[in-house]
Formats: sequence, structure tokens, C-alpha cells
Amino acid sequence: MRRRPLTWLIPVLATAAAVTVTAVAVPQGDGREPDGRSVPAAHGERPAGKGKPDARDVVLAVHGGAGTALDRDKTTPEREKAYRDGLGKALRAGQKVLDKGGSSVDAVQAAVVELEDDPLFNAGKGAVFTADAGHELDASIMRGSDLKAGAVAGVKSLRNPVAGARTVMDKSPHVLLAGEGADDFGARHGLKTVTQDYYWTQARWDALMAAKAAERGGGGDGGGGGADKGLKGSPGAGGSKGGDRGTDSPAALADAQSKGTVGAVAVDRRRDLAAATSTGGMTNKLPGRVGDSPLIGSGTYAKNSTVAASATGAGEVFIRGAATSTISNLVEFKGADVASAAYEVIVKRLPKLGGDGGVIALAPNGEFDAPHSSPGMLHGYLTKGGKVVTKIFPDETPPNT
Repeated sequence: MRRRPLTWLIPVLATAAAVTVTAVAVPQGDGREPDGRSVPAAHGERPAGKGKPDARDVVLAVHGGAGTALDRDKTTPEREKAYRDGLGKALRAGQKVLDKGGSSVDAVQAAVVELEDDPLFNAGKGAVFTADAGHELDASIMRGSDLKAGAVAGVKSLRNPVAGARTVMDKSPHVLLAGEGADDFGARHGLKTVTQDYYWTQARWDALMAAKAAERGGGGDGGGGGADKGLKGSPGAGGSKGGDRGTDSPAALADAQSKGTVGAVAVDRRRDLAAATSTGGMTNKLPGRVGDSPLIGSGTYAKNSTVAASATGAGEVFIRGAATSTISNLVEFKGADVASAAYEVIVKRLPKLGGDGGVIALAPNGEFDAPHSSPGMLHGYLTKGGKVVTKIFPDETPPNT
């Protein structure tokens, strides 16, 4: 059995983040500030405890993870701007695709790539560390028109795992490739590859060290220091490396309060739905552990007649509850609307299995909901009229109860 070399065990941020997007091609509207920044959501815009749509006429939506909520009183303007800019940049990337008549699949991939390249989120560059100080990333993508899907799990050298998932969908007869085989498949098809130190960020490394310290104190077994799409590393803690120096860098702004996974859901001019999800997993997870993000029907699902959905939260619970496919089934077989179906699964069913989290869910008619049982969920959406909305504080997106 091949032994894993120790030389590459370079400090890397330990926390999981995933982003989800929903999109449709739309013209640039007036729902932005004069400088092009996204507009924060109005306080208390969605009442807690209701299975009703957050918004209508939505064409693109993204999420950056569910978890304990950001504290408005303790969040600096720089940190707030970093989160809103990250979500807004992903939405604009997907919008560019849709505005040109591109497919919803291309739009969600473009949005997730932006999130993977942002060290603030637990996916791609900002991926968390495993228990042996490595990085193993997961991603999936699905097209609602024909239920085609692709996924990768446990990849260690693909710069953008969502591109690997797309390549599996388009270039192979399979749905899921794992480990070295997935890395090799992506490389053979021209995807960008990196060494493990690419994923390193000080905040994630500090999160791993904190998880190790807690493990020693509590007698843990290395099974993970946080929920899937787990806790962000402390902003600005400890030293730094390379381009991550300084407390105002994107990596330094990674917040210890937020669980991470990124994802995207979208609808295009042909009314085709698509969804994608990507994550670095959970801090201090056992090597080889796979969560819900690369599993079709758990972390990601899209079907033109029902819903496009991307999940974030306690991965094992979302797998056991078949979260995203159950939302689709409630719409198809029970006649529920998307908001009611998502509320039923996320708020009523999954907490009984022992975990919390959230989902972004988009109907083919543009009805959008982002229910979550966790205190907060980072997400944003784009409307048909071009309005960009981002939500990062609990008074903007109160938890459903």
C-alpha cells in the first residue's frame, strides 16, 4: 500500500464551505449601488418560521455556507464588505453567462468557480484541513433537462473541483469519480492542477490547530472539528504565509462563526434548471471522509419540472435524509411548492436526524427560497430585473423554526 508523503503537509486553513447558485439570463437592472456593489437585504425581510418564498423572479442564487450567524455588532465593515463582495462577484459571473444566452449549467459552474477561488469560503483555495493536515475536496453538478450529473470526491490537486465534476458529466459515462482517479481524469482533460500548498491559508491552519487542541482536551478520535461545510478559521489569527499576509486579506477575513460549503442553482432562457455544490469538507475530518456535497440527491439536485437545489450543513445528516432529492419528490409527488417542500425537509425533518443547515432552492418559475435551521446562512440572489441581493446577517435572513 502506497504511503502518503509527509513533506507536503503544509499548513492549510481548516474549515468547510460550499456555495449554491440559481440563475437565468437577464439584463442588467438597477438593483445595485452606483459603484456596482450588491445591495444588502432589508432587515427582517423574511419572517422566521414560514415556508414561503424569499423572493420571486429570481434567476441566479448562490450560497456560501450555513452556520452560526455573523454578529452585526461585531463584524467590521471590512469583513462585511469581503463577504458581500464574494457573493456578489459569484452572482455577476453567472449573470454574464446568462446575459449572453448561455446555459444554466455554465452559469452555476462560473459562479462556483468564483467562490472556489475566494479564500474566504471553504471550497477550492479556502478548503479546510483534514486530520493529517491535507486537503481533500468534493464537488458536484447537475443539469435539470436530462438529469445528467457529474461529481468528484477526495480530489487533492484540481484547482477547481466543480470543473472536475463538469468534466465527469460531459466526458465520461460515470457520475462520480474519487481520489487519484478523479485528479488524473481532470488533468488528462486539461483542467488546472495545483500542489497542496495552493489551498493553504492561515485561517484554515489555525482552525485545524484549534480542533486538534480541543480533540486532545476532549478525547476525540479525529472525526472532525466542525460540521460539514464546517467552521471558518479565526480571522487574522496567528502568522501568515505568502500572499495571505495582513489582517485585511481575504483569507484573514474568514470567519470562525460560519460553516462553509458553496453552491449554485440557476434557470436559463430555455427554462432549464441546474445546480452545483463544492466544499473542502470539514475541519479535522478523517482522511477519505466524503460528505453530501458530491452526492446527487443529497447535496445537489436539479430537475426541470421541480427544483434546482444546493445544500449546506451537517453532511452526514443531509446524506441520511436525501435532502435535495426529497425536496424535489415533495414537489413532484405531493404537489408542494418549492418553498414549502424545502421548509419541510430542512426545518422539520433533518433536525430530527441530529443536524442543521440550509439549502438554496429555485423553482422553474423563479420562486426562490433559502430556508435554514442553523442560525445563519450566507447567500445571495439575482432577480430577472437585475437586482442583486446579499444576505449575511441574521436580521437579513432569520432562521426558520
